[in-house]
This record gives sequence, C-alpha cells and structure tokens, in this order.
Amino acid sequence: MELSSLSTEQLKELVRGLVDDRIRELIGDPDLGLQLGDSLRARLKQSLASCNRLSGEDLAEGLGLRW
Repeated sequence: MELSSLSTEQLKELVRGLVDDRIRELIGDPDLGLQLGDSLRARLKQSLASCNRLSGEDLAEGLGLRW
C-alpha cells in the first residue's frame, strides 16, 4: 500500500486505527486472559438474573459523587 495513493478519508482511517491499536497496547486490559473464579461467576450470574438495576445517577449518588 502506497500512502501517496490513499484518499484523505482512507489516511484518516489508517491513522485512527494505528492510534487505537497503540492506546490498547499502552492501557490494555490487565485482566485479559484471566479466568473468573467460581464465586465471582456465581455472583455475576445472580446479578444478571436479577431485575434490580441501578442507573448511573443512582450509583453516583450512593457513592457521594456528582455526575
């Protein structure tokens, strides 16, 4: 691929992709590849099965944060 043959939009997309990739490399996910423990898996399943949900505003208020 010749950079000189790319359109402006193609070049922008290429740069966006490169920046996204680099940010993922730098920040990353420290838990990537780790297995969930049995107790955490059970709590997650229970939470997902529950109908009770908190909004972001309710959660922030409960933590004393201003949204």
